[in-house]
Amino acid sequence: MQIIEALFWISLAIIFYTFMGYGLILYILVQIKRWFQKKAAFADDFEPTVTLVIPCFNEADILIIKIKNCKELDYPKDKLRIVFITDGSTDYSQDVLETHPDIDVLHENKRAGKTAAENRAMKFVDTPFVIFSDANTLLNKEAIRFIIRHFSNEETGCVSGEKRVLMDEKDTASAAGEALYWKYESLLKKWDSELNTTVGAAGELVAFRCSLYTDLPEDTLLDDFMQSMLIAAKGYKIVYEPNAFAAETASENVAEELKRKIRIAAGGWQSMSRLAPYLSPLKSPLLYFQYFSHRLLRWTITPVLLILVFMMNLVLLRLDSPIYQWLMVGQLLFYAGAVIGYALENRKIRFKPFFIPYYFCVMNYAVLAGLKKYLSGKQKATWDKAKRKP
Repeated sequence: MQIIEALFWISLAIIFYTFMGYGLILYILVQIKRWFQKKAAFADDFEPTVTLVIPCFNEADILIIKIKNCKELDYPKDKLRIVFITDGSTDYSQDVLETHPDIDVLHENKRAGKTAAENRAMKFVDTPFVIFSDANTLLNKEAIRFIIRHFSNEETGCVSGEKRVLMDEKDTASAAGEALYWKYESLLKKWDSELNTTVGAAGELVAFRCSLYTDLPEDTLLDDFMQSMLIAAKGYKIVYEPNAFAAETASENVAEELKRKIRIAAGGWQSMSRLAPYLSPLKSPLLYFQYFSHRLLRWTITPVLLILVFMMNLVLLRLDSPIYQWLMVGQLLFYAGAVIGYALENRKIRFKPFFIPYYFCVMNYAVLAGLKKYLSGKQKATWDKAKRKP
């Protein structure tokens, strides 16, 4: 029983550290750094030539809005090249883009996935910096300016914008859960960046120094994460810029969000295996500490520990100790909240606390499902995108 008791508390400590403890430690370390070191300066008048690349597959329905959004960006028109790559698209995307001769379009009939499309697009990029953005996201007017200024610092190799999920006051479980998750995730990214470097970048809006860009294997699932982490492994910084954001609607429902999360989880397992030769606590201790705390724990043992903690708690009830009884009650209430969140999944309500445990459970289930898909080799680089709210 003593062994079970020790394993229980170790497991509980790891779970707490993964989802809350690391954030607290990160906050403290950032505060300490602020006392001893000023923020790195950058040149606001830094205006190099930039290429904005938008990979899209059968996105004709939203291209008009995306094109308008791109043309309204506040950056010198003679220094901004806009490229859409529509490889494999079978809708009328070409017809929409042909009405805009000032936009470059790359297209071939073969569909090989987003990574392959980005590798191909980079062959046509002749600017020192490239920005990637998804077709279904809208950028704020100043996004490029806020991103590019960071590259005036030669240590910056990648800049990640912020992903914002649009949410109504009343919304479904998937939308509310996704929006709350990204608010917390954005806070961690901000602190990670200020301490040392952000751990990975969001593909909705990410910029790279072209000289550091590496062609990735075409079966890469998380191209944005892999590309940015390879740059970080070379000793360059991934800067997080919350004032440059890409806004998108939430997944249509939890089933659609789960499909997306499983793919991300499968990509997480793939990324960990491929990054192993480049990241280690000996090569870059601080970066590895961030990577281990922010990514590895979430993507590996923590979902399993959640199940084991519940089972061990049941066994420890035999000790007749109030602490284990209260912890059991706490777990039962949390998972009951998840069940209620499931029941309210597609109903629009104002009261959102039930969505937090539900979305939390969905995320951790996705990690295990993603592992199964990764090991089976069934998760392909080409996939059906998740349906999002209009």
